[in-house]
Amino acid sequence: MTTTTLPASRLDVAGVSTAVIDTGTPDGAVAPPALLLHGSGPGVTATANWRPIIPALSKDRRVIAPDQLGFGETATGEQRTFGRRAWTDHALALLDTLEVRTVDIIGNSMGGAIGLSIAAARPNAVRRIVLMGSMGVAMALPDGLNAVWGYTPGVEQMRRVIELFAHNRRLITNELVEMRYQASINAPVRDSWAAMFPEPRQRWVDDLALSGAELAAITAPVLMVHGRDDRVVPWRVSSAQLVDLLPDARLHVLSGCGHWTMIERTADFLAVVQPFLAA
Repeated sequence: MTTTTLPASRLDVAGVSTAVIDTGTPDGAVAPPALLLHGSGPGVTATANWRPIIPALSKDRRVIAPDQLGFGETATGEQRTFGRRAWTDHALALLDTLEVRTVDIIGNSMGGAIGLSIAAARPNAVRRIVLMGSMGVAMALPDGLNAVWGYTPGVEQMRRVIELFAHNRRLITNELVEMRYQASINAPVRDSWAAMFPEPRQRWVDDLALSGAELAAITAPVLMVHGRDDRVVPWRVSSAQLVDLLPDARLHVLSGCGHWTMIERTADFLAVVQPFLAA
């Protein structure tokens, strides 16, 4: 895994200085922009989550990938309320700032829950949704997620978190651990993280869960891609429920894959996602 970064610009989004990767405006593109929403791991950024797939996606469409509220270069460390409503409102304000009316959404883990929340709040703004290891449905707090949200800064603590994310142990390099650790101890990131998921952590799973009525009202087609060996958000308690609750859903499960489907199985991920978005 490389540490190559993607250029990000800064935008004022409802008073929040927000880091956004905004790339890929090919001539003649007819597909709506893709809004990429990362997950809630410590030290996460849009670049860290999406760098394997942005080059492929941006060949035929615009790709918008923000550091969400409290994460990466968008973190301020200021006292604020986090949670589903705050992250949803921030994402919607970003679309308004960019004057984007319709998007396809790709959401990872917590970002998947926010993608569903956007579709529930503004149905006409969302054409198609891709969820990866997604939250967004009522479930008991998984042990792996509890461990991730309980992260306190330290190199070995970060290594244990990444070991939960990645089924493929070859991905767990000293370079990756150090990169994510350094990102997590940046003062604004560290202070925002400390405020996000204090115990009892079940309440944050509950906060990110849409109601059955909200899920049933989402008419956009949804593709779920989930690692069979995901220990952070196991597919049987999340995607297996969502496929029954969403009106137009399909589920693709990848064996030998953990929580990072787009990183561990990039080619397989794109092979199902790109045709779905092109439909």
